[in-house]
Amino acid sequence: MIRAIDFHKAYESTVAVAGLSFAVLPGQVFGLVGPNGAGKTTTLRALSGLVPATRGRLEIAGLDVEQHPIAIKQQTAYVPDDPQLFDDLTVGQHMDFFASVYRVADAETKTHQLLQTFDLIEKVDQRANALSRGMRQKLAVCCGYLYSPQAILLDEPMTGLDPPGIRNLLESVRQRAADGAAIMISSHLLAMIESVCTHVLVLDRGRSKFCGPIDTFKSQFESAGAPASLEQAFFAATSGELSAGASL
Repeated sequence: MIRAIDFHKAYESTVAVAGLSFAVLPGQVFGLVGPNGAGKTTTLRALSGLVPATRGRLEIAGLDVEQHPIAIKQQTAYVPDDPQLFDDLTVGQHMDFFASVYRVADAETKTHQLLQTFDLIEKVDQRANALSRGMRQKLAVCCGYLYSPQAILLDEPMTGLDPPGIRNLLESVRQRAADGAAIMISSHLLAMIESVCTHVLVLDRGRSKFCGPIDTFKSQFESAGAPASLEQAFFAATSGELSAGASL
């Protein structure tokens, strides 16, 4: 559903991503982790069609991202870490707008369910510029979920969320994956990644350090016969103890 083949992205003389290849199948949840500047946001923005690849190929549902921009957007939801909403529109108007653009069937029912799940029902008539940081994040997720995309890209989605919001978001990720969506989540919260993701893609300075099942990644750093935590494995991988590009 989501695929990168020898993906490179450079900004003038700065290489953000170099030779990245991976595939996310329906039902999988990929955690995208790495230090600041590792290329995580660049990768998600390129997959969503917001920035072009310098070299290589990116695909969503078998379609080339650059050659089929409209079809890609119909299949993909991208929620950035600082979503840009329409400040003068209310919560309900945002949902109506997305329902119209994506021609969502039974939009009223789906809107109600999403706003209820993310505790935004009471804010339906409130403008976006009056919402808290966490509520804006929730609204962006609701807008992204409304048209049932098959590829979901979440960049630091926990920013500003309270504990109930985090719990609801993680449960929604599990449910969307169970329904067949392919999901990528970028986050520095390794405990969260470990709790919800089936696979992990570890980036360091634009290069893949590991790509594969999260349990396999942890098992490579056993201590006294027990797999390491994701945090332990992450620090070992990014400190050079795991060869670049390892994949299982």
